Amino acid sequence: MQLPNSRTEPDGSAVVRVLSYNVRSLKDDTAALARVIGACAPDLVLLQEAPRFFRWRKKLARLARAADLVILTGGATAAGPAVLCSLRATVERTEDVLLPLTPGLHRRGFATAVVRFGGARLGVLGCHLSLDKDERYEQSGMLLDRLAGMGVDHAIAGGDINEGPEGPAFTRLADALQDGWATAPQGAEHTWSATDPHRRIDAIFATRGIEVLGCGVPVDLPGVTRLDLSGATDHLPVLGAFRIPAA
Repeated sequence: MQLPNSRTEPDGSAVVRVLSYNVRSLKDDTAALARVIGACAPDLVLLQEAPRFFRWRKKLARLARAADLVILTGGATAAGPAVLCSLRATVERTEDVLLPLTPGLHRRGFATAVVRFGGARLGVLGCHLSLDKDERYEQSGMLLDRLAGMGVDHAIAGGDINEGPEGPAFTRLADALQDGWATAPQGAEHTWSATDPHRRIDAIFATRGIEVLGCGVPVDLPGVTRLDLSGATDHLPVLGAFRIPAA
């Protein structure tokens, strides 16, 4: 069974395909990475570990172009998270958010936007939470606060949570939002690692009112081999299809 294709319904609601993917600063096989992203046919791509240093915009733009997408927001300005989108999206606004820096730990941030698909209005947030358990829990609360302050009825957040569903930060998000895989599992579950998948540490969440049509690690992508998935980066992607009500 395949996820439904993107479409806009007669009532103005929209089916939107969202991909979350840790791309490890494009250190691996970028041609394979572009093939995987393109085969997922996403409307929105939430990247983690996007390029952040020398010529990072050019590197991110090259990946977007290879996957027939454009840069929406993020990258170095969000300390790693970035959002790509298809031309189907109408962009209302974007904002990159740097989170408080804990001495000795990596700076984290959120890449956020408000977009429209047909008559549906959607808040979007890409994240990569801390490796430190306490900081990660605090950041999960900041994520929920940020979603609540976006001024939208419907929002999707996704990224590398850096812990599994049993962890306190993941649980906090899943209690407040719909966990895509837990709500409508489709495909495979585990995202880490790409060569030996045994943990689910990447996820896409949706606010109540959004219909989760399916979510998980995509399998049997057209034109994509297992070598592409293992060579593109060290994580597996999470792909979800969501029905967003009309505004």
